[in-house]
Amino acid sequence: MSELTELASNKKVKQPNRKDKKQISFRVSETEYLNLERSAKVLNISVPAFVKKKAQGARLVSPKIDPEHSKEIARQLAGMGNNLNQLTKTVHTLDFVDKKAQERLEADLRRALNGLGEIWRQLT
Repeated sequence: MSELTELASNKKVKQPNRKDKKQISFRVSETEYLNLERSAKVLNISVPAFVKKKAQGARLVSPKIDPEHSKEIARQLAGMGNNLNQLTKTVHTLDFVDKKAQERLEADLRRALNGLGEIWRQLT
C-alpha cells in the first residue's frame, strides 16, 4: 500500500499554462451583473474581458453597427474585394492598345480596393 502512495506522490501535477497568473474574484448584485453583461454584449466580448478592460482604464467604444449586420456587411465587402481582385487580374492579362486607359483603370481599381479596406478597418 505504501508503494502505491509513494508512486502517486511522485506523480507531478501539471499546472495550467496561463498568460495571466493572478486571479481576482469579486461579487456584484444581479442588476450590476446584468448591466455588465449588456455592455459586454454590445461590444461582442465576454463579461470578464469587459471588466478587465474597464479595470485597466480602457476606453471602450461601442460599434456603430450591431454584430448581426456587421457580419453581413463583412461578407458583402469580401465578395466585392474578390470581384475587384479578379478585375485587376483580368486587366493585367489583357493587351490594351491605350496604355493610359489601362493605367487609369488600374488606378481606379486600386482606389476601390483601398476604399474597401478602409471600410473594413472601420467595421472591425
